[in-house]
Amino acid sequence: MNNQHFPQSEMSPHENLHFAIGMIAYAMAYADGAVHPEERVKFHNIVEAELRCKHESFNISDIIFKVMDKRPHDRESTYNMALHQLQTNSHYLSPELKETFLSVIRQVAKAYPPVTPEEKSLYERFEKDIAPLHGDPVYYDK
Repeated sequence: MNNQHFPQSEMSPHENLHFAIGMIAYAMAYADGAVHPEERVKFHNIVEAELRCKHESFNISDIIFKVMDKRPHDRESTYNMALHQLQTNSHYLSPELKETFLSVIRQVAKAYPPVTPEEKSLYERFEKDIAPLHGDPVYYDK
């Protein structure tokens, strides 16, 4: 899998998890074919409100837009790359963070009504793909 757009070596596992969910949120916003200017604002607001890292000094929304605007909008490869990072860094995935991630994706899907069949399908896929991931309290309780 090509991870050239995923700056993993430069980020902590916790940052990688947030970056990955931001990419999935972007894929969700793009699921209906385009990210409209209104969607960008809503996306930014949702990500900013829900994924703001209390102990990290990075703006995930700005990073996601910068990376995704520079690469082709291939929803499937974006989703797969992000899921791979979630799996790779899942030991840091607390139950609370997992629920936050699901909430973010639900909110992004609903941000620009109506929720399309593609968005619904992508959410259901994400819900199924994240279900078996369980973090280790040794890592996420730090």
